[in-house]
Amino acid sequence: MSRYIVLYEAPTTVAERFAQATSEEASKGLKLWAAWADRIGSALVDMGKPLGNAMTVTETGVVKRDSNIIGMSILQANTMDEALEMVRDHHHLYWAENCEIVVLEEVPIPEIE
Repeated sequence: MSRYIVLYEAPTTVAERFAQATSEEASKGLKLWAAWADRIGSALVDMGKPLGNAMTVTETGVVKRDSNIIGMSILQANTMDEALEMVRDHHHLYWAENCEIVVLEEVPIPEIE
């Protein structure tokens, strides 16, 4: 079984809208997350949390940067296709225009496993 990192991308306007959500709107969003987690079951290793305050580190220093990555989750699956199927109809895709999901497979390093 492999682990897959799921990155939720959205325009900054969506993140701003979420930050100003009413308690009713937030509750509705949490119900969608809970329904997805129930459907995925034990394949959901870590539901994750919203992400923010992006910084870039280079050899010359650290700078604040804009990022469309607003959250992450970790899944486990036998194949990338199986992981993709878990997020193919994820509610994040329907929150606003230009919402996307990126799925990355953790690649094993044989020398340290």
